[in-house]
Amino acid sequence: MAGYSNNKERHLQRLRRIEGQVRGLQRMVDEDKYCIDVLTQVSAVTRALQSFSLELLDEHMAGCMVEAAAKGGREADEKVREASEAIARLVRS
Repeated sequence: MAGYSNNKERHLQRLRRIEGQVRGLQRMVDEDKYCIDVLTQVSAVTRALQSFSLELLDEHMAGCMVEAAAKGGREADEKVREASEAIARLVRS
């Protein structure tokens, strides 16, 4: 079971809102809106995705990582490595 399963519907709603924001960006470009206005909306979408990512990471750490840590061994080491790599990707983006 995925760490986010308990909040799956809420996550899907949030992603649909973000999808709507991206469609709004497409519409703005199609309608030749002012560059700064488009960039403002890009920033809003970026923040929304970052917020979603952090919440998902938190759920992963509270669920999958805690479970693996309780088991110990290679699985725990692998989960820590995966989380570390995911955090590095988020920081770089």
